Amino acid sequence: MSRRTERVGNLIRQLVAETIQNRLADPRIPTITSVTRVEVSDDFSVAKVYVSVMAPEPQRKLCVTALRKASGLFRRILAPELTLRKIPALDFRLDESLRQGFETVEVIDRAMRELGQVPEWEREDDEEESDADQSSPEADTNHEGNRQEGA
Repeated sequence: MSRRTERVGNLIRQLVAETIQNRLADPRIPTITSVTRVEVSDDFSVAKVYVSVMAPEPQRKLCVTALRKASGLFRRILAPELTLRKIPALDFRLDESLRQGFETVEVIDRAMRELGQVPEWEREDDEEESDADQSSPEADTNHEGNRQEGA
């Protein structure tokens, strides 16, 4: 991939993501829809737009269908921003990598709990909360002491 195709892909990713979040009012597109990457062909005729949708399977497919139907709108928005003779056709595709990663973490979490272990990311929160609980009476005492000294 050349530098120019990479730059064009990044710009398309940015503009499509912004359009999804701010300009589309389609109920088929959940709010947790993100553009993960864009692959632009060498001749700039096609841009594969990969989207991640955190929703059940039927809703993910419906979202991609809605985005494909809105491809004309996306191309009109891209036209003034891209310095290309021809605006690439947008091919929306479902990117399962984020969802699969999330499911993998859930499986690991479940397995650790079955083994009687608490995942590390939860232990840190528990330790911070217990530290905060222990330090708050001291903080109140010091705060009262400061008031007495100032009076």
